Amino acid sequence: MKIIFMGTPDFAASCLEKLIDEKYDVAAVFSQPDKPVGRKQILTPPPVKDLAEENNIPVYQPQSMKDGTALEIINKINPDIIIVVAYGKILPLEILTSAKFGCVNVHASLLPKYRGAAPIQWAVLNGDKETGVTVMQMNEGLDTGDMLYVEKTEIGENETSEELFDRLSLIGADALVKALDMIDKGTVEPVKQPEGDFGYAVKITKDLCPIDWSRSAQEIHNLVRGLQTWPCATTLINGKNFKIHKTLLSDKTGNKAGEVVDNNGVITVSCGDGKCVDILELQADGKKRMSASAYLLGNKIETGTVLGE
Repeated sequence: MKIIFMGTPDFAASCLEKLIDEKYDVAAVFSQPDKPVGRKQILTPPPVKDLAEENNIPVYQPQSMKDGTALEIINKINPDIIIVVAYGKILPLEILTSAKFGCVNVHASLLPKYRGAAPIQWAVLNGDKETGVTVMQMNEGLDTGDMLYVEKTEIGENETSEELFDRLSLIGADALVKALDMIDKGTVEPVKQPEGDFGYAVKITKDLCPIDWSRSAQEIHNLVRGLQTWPCATTLINGKNFKIHKTLLSDKTGNKAGEVVDNNGVITVSCGDGKCVDILELQADGKKRMSASAYLLGNKIETGTVLGE
């Protein structure tokens, strides 16, 4: 089975690496163009490109998939299947139908839930107990194609979106190989997604970052987990902005939302439902990330201080 692989970030690289390890015939890779990264804006290739070049796989980085250039390359390669994992570009119908088995996508949610750009983060932000990976046949809709294979997994109560991302990338790679084996043997049984509006996992933005301490302790804990490691939940402490990297649900109770009720090694904060969260790790603007215990050794956060003000 001759494969063209389309993908860009680390999540996609895990799938490509699995295909290489399993000796699949990956004839070419399509990835997003190199982008400037960091303060010095150094032009940096995406992880999928790096991995492909390390394995001597030709890489193509078209600016557009709609001007016919990509289709011409695909037709010359004449793949049996195109695998798309977090590529970041919309594929026109002529590309979706250009290969024998069409285009197959690995999506990090239990479709039809969390169609769209940020399914992993929103599963954590919403406090879901379960998520997974869906391998689907692509069509012209947004993550609406027939489901070919589904793998489920539980979400830990303290698991961050970064940690879940790493786990799902490996689950997705295994699921992809299982789906490809069924496609190759002709045993796959596509399942249509139910019709209806199941919501959309919109792109994560910094507008989500400020913690609203009037919300419940569970919601605030989910926010911190869901926005880790970018863009991170934030709050004001003594008038200065901090990123909040790690929290735990506390067994303490509080009164006023945002009030610090304990500062003994952790920063325990009262939430809107009268329950509390413990801040375990934080980062002041322009400073390094550190534990709350280390921060409190050199800085005072008195009980009674109200965060967010």
